Amino acid sequence: MTLIPSPRGVFVTGTDTDVGKTLISCALLHAWRNAGKTALGMKPVAAGCEQQAQGMVCGDVVALRRASSTQAPIEWVNPYAFAPPIAPHVAAEVAGVAIDLERIREAFLALAGSAEIVVVEGAGGFKVPLNSNQDSADLARQLGLPIVLVVGMRLGCLNHALLTAEAIRAQGLTLAGWVANRIDPEMAYFGSNLDALQQRLGAPLLGVVEHEAGPDPVRVAQRLNLPNI
Repeated sequence: MTLIPSPRGVFVTGTDTDVGKTLISCALLHAWRNAGKTALGMKPVAAGCEQQAQGMVCGDVVALRRASSTQAPIEWVNPYAFAPPIAPHVAAEVAGVAIDLERIREAFLALAGSAEIVVVEGAGGFKVPLNSNQDSADLARQLGLPIVLVVGMRLGCLNHALLTAEAIRAQGLTLAGWVANRIDPEMAYFGSNLDALQQRLGAPLLGVVEHEAGPDPVRVAQRLNLPNI
């Protein structure tokens, strides 16, 4: 297997689904572009897509392509697209296909040859199954990228964040940083929870994203520190 020498980019995972991975991935793309880097987004597996004239279209993929420096072929950006908004391995089974990590790796290699930075957005949480015996953690390890963890700040996030960080390190991967995304604006003792995570995660806090309707990744980019990769 060909390995990428010193790959530049990050694998963005979350404490759960719907915690803002796409928002943060797009914001990171904008932040790297602001730093003068060419940056491309990738979402290897997307569910909840719509069939359109040009094929299966996923809103997350559209957002990532919009935030990228240049346009890359859709089959590189999103090798697997499924209609049902369900777990990836189940969506693949319904479609009669098996998600192949080697195919994803080849698409990533193509993107890595076209930009200085590739931001890969995972599906769901870090251990979401992708096929009968591999999960998102296996994909992150195969790509060999450092991890950015998006913590959806709500009740229960401490356990989810700490377990995810533990799983990342158990794979031999680097937790390059984390983002506190305030998805629940009414979260009680937000500051205390944020402090607890800063004390325990053992990785840089890249930024705190306050809750807002219709968040703009361009504005969010201004609130983030780029990870040291």
